[in-house]
Amino acid sequence: MELPTVRRRTAALAVAAATLLTVLGSGPAGADGAWQKVGGDARSGVSGLAYEGRTADRSGVNLLAVHDNKRTGQQRLSRITHRDGSDSVSPLTWVGAEPVDLEAIEAIPGAPGEYVALAARGIVHRLKVDGSTATVVEYAPLPAIGEGDDFESFALVAQNGKLAALWADRGAGPDRPATLYAAPLTFAAWGQPLFGAVTRRPYGAPYPVDGGTRHISDISVTEEGRILVSSASDAGDDGPFDSAVTDAGRVTVSSAGRVRVTLATSPTVLGTFPQYKVEAVECLPDSPETVLGTDDENIGGYVRTLSVC
Repeated sequence: MELPTVRRRTAALAVAAATLLTVLGSGPAGADGAWQKVGGDARSGVSGLAYEGRTADRSGVNLLAVHDNKRTGQQRLSRITHRDGSDSVSPLTWVGAEPVDLEAIEAIPGAPGEYVALAARGIVHRLKVDGSTATVVEYAPLPAIGEGDDFESFALVAQNGKLAALWADRGAGPDRPATLYAAPLTFAAWGQPLFGAVTRRPYGAPYPVDGGTRHISDISVTEEGRILVSSASDAGDDGPFDSAVTDAGRVTVSSAGRVRVTLATSPTVLGTFPQYKVEAVECLPDSPETVLGTDDENIGGYVRTLSVC
């Protein structure tokens, strides 16, 4: 498979570079990098990413990656140290109730070392990460789960001293757009996530647009409140795959905790990635850098940086 993978990566890089040149009006920024392999099979793809911090020498970033494994004892969480031209991956030990099919993870603002991870059927796990161990503090279902909802995305936004959560049913092809949910979020003293009133918005991806499209495969919110989403097309465990990252709209949280989501009438495509299934979008703090992660099923997982946040 090595020769097809090399050809695939070369083609994807060419298309991504051309797209950025056209959409952003300039060549790829200095922080933009090539795809780097971080997993070699269906058990090691990247289903979600959370920023953990810069490396000690400031040359890279540490990211937590969730894996959508379902069987007891399979890896749920890893740490990726991402540098230009060199990535390393180390497993974390999961302590507590073992989730099925983790699809997203997000750092909790103002709570160092604490994260929220989401399973596909809507179970939210609050985690405490210490070194190579992730301990489940508490878990709870999402509110307002709709019939047939399948979740791949979760983001947190802190504004005006309040916290809100965004998540989405991924949707499926032209007849089922994604449903983007938003709600205020607090935590009980014992750690349980507590959601407020839920709002819903339908969302259809401008790219890709085939029958296997998952309209929202991940969400990241910039410091200014821009909502970036990834969308992906999946024809099966061996592909072919296709995906894009899009500027989908904005979110605001008032001082009273009211959450307002405004989706763009014509979302802006920031990059397309043929042959890759992007399932993770993570904006880095105080930076335009974005880390993307893929879950390419039997082919494994990749990460790369762009400058679109």
